[in-house]
Amino acid sequence: MYAKLVFRNARRSVKDYLIYIVTMTICVMLFYSFLSISSSYYQPDIGSEYDFTILSDGMKIAICVITLFLLFLIRFANNYMLRRRQKEFAVQAIMGMEQKTIAGLFFAETFVMGMISIAAGIILGVFCSQFITAMLLTSYGKSYELVWTLFPDTVVLTVGFFVLSFLAVGLFNTRTIRKTKLIDMLAADRKNDPELKKSRWIIVTALIFELFTIWMLVTGVQKVWFYYDSRFAAPVQIMFWGNIIIPAVALLWSVLWLIRKKKTGFPQFIFGLMICAALNVCAAAGVPSLVNQYYLPLGAGTVNQYMLFILADLVFFICSLIYLASSFIVAWKEKSPEHRYKGENLFFFGQVVSKLNTTSKTMTLISITLVLAIFMFIAAPVLVGWASGYLDIRSMYDVQISSRYNDVYSEEDLPRDNYEIVTDYLAEHGIKADYDCTFNIYLPKREDFHNRIKYDFPVAAISLSDYNMIREMLGYEQISLSENEFTTQWQTIASEEERESFLASHTSVMTDAGELTLSGQPYYEEAIGETVYNSYTNILYVFPDSVCEKLLPVMRNRYITTSEDISYENARELEQAFADEYPEITDTGVSYTIRLSTLQINSTKANNFVLQASLLYGAVVLMVICLTILSLQQLLDASKYKYRFSVLRKIGVDEQKIGKLVLKQLGVWFGIPILVAVTVSAIVLTYFIQTVSAEISAYIGFGTLMIQIGITAGILALLLLCYFISTWILFQRSICGSSSILK
Repeated sequence: MYAKLVFRNARRSVKDYLIYIVTMTICVMLFYSFLSISSSYYQPDIGSEYDFTILSDGMKIAICVITLFLLFLIRFANNYMLRRRQKEFAVQAIMGMEQKTIAGLFFAETFVMGMISIAAGIILGVFCSQFITAMLLTSYGKSYELVWTLFPDTVVLTVGFFVLSFLAVGLFNTRTIRKTKLIDMLAADRKNDPELKKSRWIIVTALIFELFTIWMLVTGVQKVWFYYDSRFAAPVQIMFWGNIIIPAVALLWSVLWLIRKKKTGFPQFIFGLMICAALNVCAAAGVPSLVNQYYLPLGAGTVNQYMLFILADLVFFICSLIYLASSFIVAWKEKSPEHRYKGENLFFFGQVVSKLNTTSKTMTLISITLVLAIFMFIAAPVLVGWASGYLDIRSMYDVQISSRYNDVYSEEDLPRDNYEIVTDYLAEHGIKADYDCTFNIYLPKREDFHNRIKYDFPVAAISLSDYNMIREMLGYEQISLSENEFTTQWQTIASEEERESFLASHTSVMTDAGELTLSGQPYYEEAIGETVYNSYTNILYVFPDSVCEKLLPVMRNRYITTSEDISYENARELEQAFADEYPEITDTGVSYTIRLSTLQINSTKANNFVLQASLLYGAVVLMVICLTILSLQQLLDASKYKYRFSVLRKIGVDEQKIGKLVLKQLGVWFGIPILVAVTVSAIVLTYFIQTVSAEISAYIGFGTLMIQIGITAGILALLLLCYFISTWILFQRSICGSSSILK
């Protein structure tokens, strides 16, 4: 009999709990599809030069860690179902059913619904995994064929994770039902919302923000004391003083409010701090940008510290904005009588304001989480595109050997080797080389050898013949120079302004072999790799061979391109053999590095895919959690609103106007956190893109990035639309009945 009752309740509850079932199905689908590529049965044809275990192990760890967030969603959704059914539980208890039996039936019902979600999610996951596989093979440059496969170990892992989650949450629900009093169950749907004064979260948040403000003020004073110079450019001076004045104003405002708090309400105090937080963001954001632009000696620790300040300011800005939302609406209502008394607006304002007063903490957390999700969506293509573009620069040669003289203090210790161990290994394993170039990098003037100031290393030079050999290896055209001419080679990351400024001030260069003048073709910017440049420089001189013969060689490099790809195992062996012979840094201070394109491409592509998949999966999970919470909270209150809307019907308000009221209420409920999140995200992303604009321009392209951002915006809009429509339909069903929807 109990089994029939469980299945009857589950069948009857499908419509009421549609959002829960759909959400859990989506979560299972994503979990299975992303985790499927870590299956031991999954063996894509990516070539012998790749080791797939790096990717599969990384994916398994990343996906399982992110999925732990779903425990919160499962718990929240079950609490929603539990509160929705409390009156029914009370009736069953009055009829004589024991509470432990009621708890067991509810557990069985939710477990059945969960198993339905798991089954549907795995079926959809098989389909969705084809897109993940296509994305994987595309990143490795391989063709893709549609293959429908169910991976047993992934199925077991998926079922095991979600079943354990349902069991853990079910035990909590069972305990809650058994300990809830019967009278509380009967009155659950008539329980009033908690008063705003019971929530102290905004006070605690303001206190934490004040502590961060003090920290920011002290830090700003320290930086001015140790690093300020009146000769700095105007933007730098504004940055230094802004990070003192604005925190000081915020603290002064707090003192003034404490003195006049009887005349100035708490919302006014929070509003003032919110303005200061916005100004703090502007002041702190200038530090990372100006440090790189003006080469300020503040260091990475200071940059990270101010990034933390930016994060704290943004979080408080979101908290205060959501907290003050009801105050803004009330102020607008009081100042606009024509809107307040128009139609059913008075009822609408009462609904919205009362709900905002009691759920501001939840909406704040949702807004912050949505900002994180949006940032992850946008950051994924930027970071992966950056890494992929950088990979093309780093792995231009199958074997790339370089040296550095940064820690060498005697000219006799400079490298002179030809790295014959590599020649012997390639010959032993029958690996033929199409091109093999061993060359020196020179200093224009010997006296620059001891110049080791960071960001001020001397620009190095390469001979024309070696430069032309490298260009031939890469398929570029040869160049020529007159006897007393030179030209320049630039990294792709160098900006046009930087290049023009340098060339304008270096129309000639003094060397130990005499003065050289700039060629009619002053620069080349085709990528030739990054190890050919001196430390902290984006430019390389190209001198005639006769000039380089009189210069001091400080680095010894070797580039090799092979007839066929080096296998992963051979690449690992060669790397280890080279490291044994040429350590990363020797006793004489010479640094040796070997880069094999096989290993670089393998690790970078694997890490890129794990990063991209993790960010996208995490963003979708966070977005689903936020939208589910927004939806379920409105549906949970639908039973209370049913009476209120029935009163409207009795006084003559027609169903069409009631439908508009519901639409406006849901629009505000969904719109406020999403609008705040989108606004803050736009600011954060604009700053982020501007900070890495050089890398985006060099490795990705702004056109490609805009397309990816457009796709991301489309996905977010589609998710929002699905949840909003579903919530609207179920809300209408709850307050009006299904018949009114058909009208």
